[in-house]
Amino acid sequence: MACWPAGLNIFSLTFVYCVTYSMHHTVCGAQDMDPNLFDTLRLELRRGSLTLAVLAQLRSEHYGYTLRKALVDLGLDIDEGTLYPLLRRLETQELLTSEWREEGGRNKRFYKLSPGGKQILKQLLTEWKDINTSLNRIV
Repeated sequence: MACWPAGLNIFSLTFVYCVTYSMHHTVCGAQDMDPNLFDTLRLELRRGSLTLAVLAQLRSEHYGYTLRKALVDLGLDIDEGTLYPLLRRLETQELLTSEWREEGGRNKRFYKLSPGGKQILKQLLTEWKDINTSLNRIV
């Protein structure tokens, strides 16, 4: 006999639990999960991936628009509101260098990996490959 409440939709975002605290007593209940939980976890997963993708793409020089377009063309959508703060943070961390240049009558800021950024990218790629290998075995 099931111990969860009658009419509970088990396909919703509801956490069902049963706790047995003696041979004759089991308490069951249900607690709705945060509907934003998936989005929150997805965002956490994407953050590190986006950093790695940006660093890898900046092995060759890009300005912001062409970098974003290259990432999107390769299947990794990134909003400008995410990309530009990330570029500033990576430059502050001295992983990137940038310079303003005029191209096509417009000033554009071009980014590329710094020597330290190349070294960090190499280490991050090794770590990512190790994690990916482990996850492939787990899932």
